[in-house]
Amino acid sequence: MRQFTDEQIAIRDMARDFVRHEIIPHAADWDRDETIPLDTVYRMGKLGLFGICIPTEFGGSGADFMSYILVTEELAYGDAGVCNMINATNSFGIKVRDFGTPTQIERFLRPVASGEQIACMLLSEPQAGSDASNLHTRAVLKDDRYVVNGSKCFITSGRSSSAAVLVAVTDPQAGKRGISAFAILTSAPGYRVLRAEHKLGHRTNDTCQIALENMEVPAEDMLGKPGDGLKVALSGLESGRIAAAAQSVGVARAALDAALSYAKERQAFGKRIFDHQAVAFNLAEMATELEVARQMCYHAAALKQAGQRCVKESSIAKLFASRMCEHVCSAAIQVHGGYGYLNDFPVEKYYRDAKVFQIYDGTNEIQKILISRELAAGY
Repeated sequence: MRQFTDEQIAIRDMARDFVRHEIIPHAADWDRDETIPLDTVYRMGKLGLFGICIPTEFGGSGADFMSYILVTEELAYGDAGVCNMINATNSFGIKVRDFGTPTQIERFLRPVASGEQIACMLLSEPQAGSDASNLHTRAVLKDDRYVVNGSKCFITSGRSSSAAVLVAVTDPQAGKRGISAFAILTSAPGYRVLRAEHKLGHRTNDTCQIALENMEVPAEDMLGKPGDGLKVALSGLESGRIAAAAQSVGVARAALDAALSYAKERQAFGKRIFDHQAVAFNLAEMATELEVARQMCYHAAALKQAGQRCVKESSIAKLFASRMCEHVCSAAIQVHGGYGYLNDFPVEKYYRDAKVFQIYDGTNEIQKILISRELAAGY
């Protein structure tokens, strides 16, 4: 087992305790009602979970990347949708930390990192998912302001957020180099939530379609320089993929624990079903796959924290862990038999939540492309 520092253990255990008392008892009801538990989310912000890797002088927790991954795993164990809101908010903070001016840090980062505001990333568009360079949203400079028009989709916390990083085309003739990024407030006129999507899983966050209609953004709110948009948007790709692996591990852990508990209680043919070899061996396979994925995730996180190249390792962790999660959640339903198919038991929710891990932060097909490129390059 990997050794963690006292600080990493402390923040992990704090998140674990919060999950046990404040999320797990309510997660099933939130999921059924498609309720966004904002009061609970903001309490997490006050615990420092909106800015885990943000320095304390900017209002954050000042923790390291491994701490972020450990917290992500624990939050996903409780509810994947809520975890996504926390991760999206942290992602916003890291981008403003890395690319923002001192003024932008005070205006946009501090309120988020200190737990006062939820944040999101306005990148994906109907025709631009994995192909992030194929954006249609335009930001046209007029005097000292950019006027933005376009639409965004699949935006985690698009309705709940107060701040966002917006990526838009500022120079259509410059291709990828004509894309820029901005820090914005969602209260700006022209930011409009078209709809919150009804989803297979992750129903406890608002995944939204956003319309941007003549929304004005001050030129000084650009992050970095003109043309840095993709650099901003794609910065920390490895971090996002390792976090997706950690989410997969957290949900799979919850599914395994539920299956193990059920197997030790359910009686069939005069004994616990755990004592039937077919069930016990199934659980053993689930535990093995889970532990392999977990160690892959921790290994990639350790490389990232050490500042080492980890393109291959982060993609491998995301690819393997996301597939593992769907398989373990399916196997957990099998252990439950017919009851696993009912929403009276949590495993059907875990199965629904698992699928998207193979889609966001780069589809698994994209991960295979990246891994094969790294192999070809000798990494």
